[in-house]
Amino acid sequence: MLDQIIALLTPQIAVTLLAAIAAFATALTVLIPVLSRDRLSTRMQVMATERDKMRAARLADLAKKDGQGRLRTTPRGFMQEIVDKLNLRSMFDSEEVRDKLKMAGLRGQAPLVTYMFFRVAAPMIIAVVALLYLFVIADYDYPAIVKIGLAVGAAYIGYYVPNMFVGNLVQRRQTSIKNSFPDALDMLLICVQSGMSIEAAFGKVSGEVGVQSLELAEELSLTTAELSYLQERRQAYENLGKRTGIAGIKAVATALIQAERYGTPIGTALRVMAKENREMRMAEAEKKAAALPPKLTVPMIIFFLPVLFVVILGPAIIQVFKYN
Repeated sequence: MLDQIIALLTPQIAVTLLAAIAAFATALTVLIPVLSRDRLSTRMQVMATERDKMRAARLADLAKKDGQGRLRTTPRGFMQEIVDKLNLRSMFDSEEVRDKLKMAGLRGQAPLVTYMFFRVAAPMIIAVVALLYLFVIADYDYPAIVKIGLAVGAAYIGYYVPNMFVGNLVQRRQTSIKNSFPDALDMLLICVQSGMSIEAAFGKVSGEVGVQSLELAEELSLTTAELSYLQERRQAYENLGKRTGIAGIKAVATALIQAERYGTPIGTALRVMAKENREMRMAEAEKKAAALPPKLTVPMIIFFLPVLFVVILGPAIIQVFKYN
């Protein structure tokens, strides 16, 4: 079947397909900015709702005098039933998993239940898909035991697919926060030096930095909410560093905690940390720039040099064949 497809793929058809793909990509590039929604306003509304929920939960804690814990609403549905029946919380629910989900921007019980469900369901789903492909769709001349072994290997890989997915979300989120945090720290310093309180400064910066990074705006909004109701402001700063998992933000949180503990000016601490974060961002950019030449070596050898040789030697070869 592959030979038939290759035989049908004439140069005219290949050029037509490439032209169609290029036209589709051009139209998609033009239409995506037009059809995109205002993500900033939507995310800020979500953060406002999250802040109201956190305040309501805190008030419920203070209202309870019998020592009972806070009531939490758990998601209902098929995934919740599977998690409860198989007692998956005892296997996967841990503080490390919760912190990782928070770093990925997944908060609440619903993402946790979904994560635990797919830790069990993903291996079975991938194994079934692999068996269908090996025994039904593909026509490989392998023994049955080999095909079953390949399906088992696919299931083993599927066990780690939820972790890889969450890790990818964490990496993308941290990259967005790292790129915008030095600018946000400069704005925070300006707000504090102008006479704002630290809560008002966090709220102001969270609204301004959303244009650059929605993720950072979300974290600063949550910090503003925690500063407004937590008994210890130190806990709000520590939560900010824990939710992001970025060394620069943890250092800023530590500096703010020490500034409040020892009575040193917050503006001085923010000025020092803003300078350090700008230097860290510049050092990371220089590191990436220094890594470009080795990365460009192979593409230049494969793509640029052959074309350069054709352009330089092509006319000479044509002249040689012409006179011979």
